[in-house]
Amino acid sequence: MIRVLLADDQSLVRAGFKALLDAQPDIDVAGEAADGEEALRKVRELRPDVVLMDIRMPFLDGLAATRRITDDADLGDVKVVMLTTFELDEYVFEAIRSGASGFLVKDTEPDELLRAVRAVVQGDALLSPGVTRRLISEFAVRSKEPAAADSLAGLTEREREVMALVGIGLSNDEIACRLVVSPLTAKTHVSRTMVKLGARDRAQLVVLAYESGLVRPGWLG
Repeated sequence: MIRVLLADDQSLVRAGFKALLDAQPDIDVAGEAADGEEALRKVRELRPDVVLMDIRMPFLDGLAATRRITDDADLGDVKVVMLTTFELDEYVFEAIRSGASGFLVKDTEPDELLRAVRAVVQGDALLSPGVTRRLISEFAVRSKEPAAADSLAGLTEREREVMALVGIGLSNDEIACRLVVSPLTAKTHVSRTMVKLGARDRAQLVVLAYESGLVRPGWLG
């Protein structure tokens, strides 16, 4: 059972998401929060698998709440997905860098929301499917100058190649096709790369790919 915490200051938004999620046999809404401070308390109390976190909330915004969650080693298994009204909200880029596993626009299709919740628990999700490559491109343009690639020294050539493909927004199946390997092999390479670099999920792997200079803006394709 996937346990979800809903954090949004609009009760109607929470009610809509709750009705959709609770109708699924494998998903349970473990709790709700109307602001960032309450979200933090509920996360520590309930230890959900996924937090659907609104960016703009009173007392403590979703971005600050996300930083506190991802900085807490005791909450390492909690995945945060940011909720925003706009596909390219300026805060999304900082949210991804801060450790969020991705983001969804609030008017996303129900099937996409359910798929994202299930996938993020497996470490496979990054962003709303329809805007993944475009958002990664925007993120790349806004990201800081690449650091020295010494942090990638422990990776094999194949793992660097896989990391670069993750960085341009390819799924495991697409990576498998590109490298002519099985999807399981591709997933194994991705997982090993994440472990070696200490990345929480694919979102952080993308950030590291750009910030190390392994991938640069304009390399989408």
